[in-house]
Amino acid sequence: MPHSASRTWTISELAEEFSVTARALRFYEDKGLLNPARHGQTRVFSATDRARLRLILRGKRVGFSLEEIREMLDLESITKGSPQHLGVWMKRFRARIEVLKQQRRDIEDAIEELEAGCAWMEARQADLEPSEELKSRARAFEALARARLEH
Repeated sequence: MPHSASRTWTISELAEEFSVTARALRFYEDKGLLNPARHGQTRVFSATDRARLRLILRGKRVGFSLEEIREMLDLESITKGSPQHLGVWMKRFRARIEVLKQQRRDIEDAIEELEAGCAWMEARQADLEPSEELKSRARAFEALARARLEH
């Protein structure tokens, strides 16, 4: 839902909306990634801060460092930079894509291994039915116990 550029948020509102802690927001502020205004001791986050937080969390989710995220947040330098500068960023993004694709392959392989392990255990569990010899002994024991109880 679109937000008015003049809308503001408290630290707890942003923390709840983005499922992060207030401590995380203060950390991003300390690192210069967010710059909320102050009204006394209260932090007041703008629409720009909110948008920056969304980008910070996206960057973290795909594995960029906070320093790389800080550079990306400086959109002026990316969009107004030289073609070589944009080339550097494209190379970083493509490298990150390759890392994530490899992680996806690794996860898919791990899932296959775990599924094979579960199938093996399910088969072993089904084989845990007592042997015919054990069943025969149990019937003999039951018959002996019944006979003793009846006398």
